[in-house]
Amino acid sequence: MLNEVTEKTLDRLAVTQLKGVGPKSAERLERLGIVSVQDLLFHLPSGYQNRTRILPIGGVRVGDQAVVEGVVQHADVRLGRRRSLLVSIADGTGTLALRFFHFSAAQRAALVGDVRLRCFGEVRNGPASLEMVHPEYQRISEEEPEAPEQTLTPVYPTTEGMHQLAWRDLTDKALARLDGAQGLTEWLPNEIRQRFRLPSVVEAIAYIHRPPPGAPVEALLAGRHPTQRRLALEELSAHQLSLRRLRQEHRRVPAPRLEGDGRLRDALVRALPFSLTSAQRRVVSEISRDLVQPYPMMRLVQGDVGSGKTVVAALAALQAVEAGCQVAIMAPTELLADQHFRSLSTWLEPLGVSVASVTGRTKGARRAEIREAVADGAVKLLVGTHALFQEDVRFQALGLGVVDEQHRFGVHQRLALREKGRQGATVPHQLIMTATPIPRTLAMTAYADLDLSVIDETPPGRTPVTTVVVPDTRRDQVVSRVERACRDGRRAYWVCTLVEESEALQAQAAEDTATQLAEALPGVRVGLVHGRMRGRDKEAMMSAFKEGALDLLVATTVIEVGVDVPNASLMIIENPERLGLAQLHQLRGRVGRGSVESHCLLMYHAPLSEAARGRLAVMRSSLDGFALAQKDLELRGPGEVLGTRQTGEMQLRIADLVRDQDLLSHAQQVADYLLERYPDRVEPLIRRWVAGRLAYGKV
Repeated sequence: MLNEVTEKTLDRLAVTQLKGVGPKSAERLERLGIVSVQDLLFHLPSGYQNRTRILPIGGVRVGDQAVVEGVVQHADVRLGRRRSLLVSIADGTGTLALRFFHFSAAQRAALVGDVRLRCFGEVRNGPASLEMVHPEYQRISEEEPEAPEQTLTPVYPTTEGMHQLAWRDLTDKALARLDGAQGLTEWLPNEIRQRFRLPSVVEAIAYIHRPPPGAPVEALLAGRHPTQRRLALEELSAHQLSLRRLRQEHRRVPAPRLEGDGRLRDALVRALPFSLTSAQRRVVSEISRDLVQPYPMMRLVQGDVGSGKTVVAALAALQAVEAGCQVAIMAPTELLADQHFRSLSTWLEPLGVSVASVTGRTKGARRAEIREAVADGAVKLLVGTHALFQEDVRFQALGLGVVDEQHRFGVHQRLALREKGRQGATVPHQLIMTATPIPRTLAMTAYADLDLSVIDETPPGRTPVTTVVVPDTRRDQVVSRVERACRDGRRAYWVCTLVEESEALQAQAAEDTATQLAEALPGVRVGLVHGRMRGRDKEAMMSAFKEGALDLLVATTVIEVGVDVPNASLMIIENPERLGLAQLHQLRGRVGRGSVESHCLLMYHAPLSEAARGRLAVMRSSLDGFALAQKDLELRGPGEVLGTRQTGEMQLRIADLVRDQDLLSHAQQVADYLLERYPDRVEPLIRRWVAGRLAYGKV
């Protein structure tokens, strides 16, 4: 019966069936994932313009998006840096200039004195008066004046060649099909709609595309109207279902059962110079239970900076080695790969477990030697960057893949690592680690296909970092403080940040700063690390800093991850207002890794925006990475916390992960209910909202 219903509905009706949609329009629409009429209806407005009131010209302010009406006083072509047509209109309360940089002779001829115009646009400051640049306008008859628009005007996400007028025309045609035999199917059961007091899908879609006269403007502009909330809940439920389905698919694929006898793990725990925290022991136990299952582990381990994720990964690796399998650990940078290699070699080589490293700079005979040892199973644990999945690296029996700082990798890279270990139908287990704390609400949505472990405890003996915010007018005092710290045998970081994405500019800024500091501090040994340096040079500089041959390390944000120098106790971050909380917290985590009292100085350039002032105040008051991540989510959105790549993959259309946090638990309940009672509705609901965006999850 279900198939009969869906065959007749708008998800099966091609958008080319709408009048005026030819091959060119169809191609543009397809770029946005719009193939069916249902796709078009679910291409929802990103906002609204309020054209329901005509404002007096004398009452408009800079920044207003307003409808005004006035009589043309004069129209002149002005020759300046850019030729423009300037039209002055007045309504008795004031005058306003309309400026057009692109205009025709016919347009100019039509805008003559005494013509009455109704205009809509954004009010700006002009050279002589307030003005609108390229407003929408129409001529209005004095005898038969037209009423202003009765409803809010939707604004649609668009692509090149698609004007807002075209979107409104297209959605008009699609909306006309809503009430016919080929309508939209209601996939949320009546009992769910009654429980959460939800309007029907048809009512919600019609309302959001064309809010009726008298619709509550504030609620719609804030995304809080019941119809918007209804669709946001359906969308979040569809994402939950798509990720749950991925989890089910993962569990249908076989993986090696990594039982292990505990011999190597017990030996490592006895040999460590520290005791595991209770949080580390809990997470190790969760991973251990996963590894003995006949389906692949898919577990995300979150731990704040310095919480001890590497030793957790080492114990997971030893369980795989005990069971006769190999392990690959993938890091996003050579610095971080080198750090893991050093730690893991120190811990595991004494136990007879061979550890090797392969990065972009592993060449020639050494690479061939490692490649051979990995292929014949002599190397049990291979650490590396993306070089791990180049074709010449072949494992004998890869049982576990560990991906560190996973949000820095594209999904395809994680998938490539899994495919490395495929033997027939069997795939390796995957452990994903991140030092970027992710708020629970966000993790519930973005990682619903993963099991989640949190290391929420810091190893004992670490001293909290004191954070101070200072203006760059006190730079000389900051330099003196660095000098005192270095004279006392401590080590310090000086981090340069730049808005520009260019690595060359960042490197130049760091080089200039290093030169200035070396001149200002003649007794201090200054080193430099930036992203344009060769790997071996970076490694040599980092080693010199760690071993005490350097006192002060000037760096770009390249040191955000992967550097562990217990004696570093002072961190200076220049222009911290340019970074998000998550990145500032990562950088601050480079100090305070030992028992020495540590400090982080955030040296800002005034004046600060309100948002930047708020971020720096939060940094000063909190050391809790999860609290900071929650604040970052509220201030800067999910892209800052998850990484833009991950949020790009989610592509929510109406839901907002910050605004709609309260709907996430409801979405989980809806997903559970549909899977249990209405499994036949799951696929069409996913197709409606998620469509072809699922491939990314199959890792």
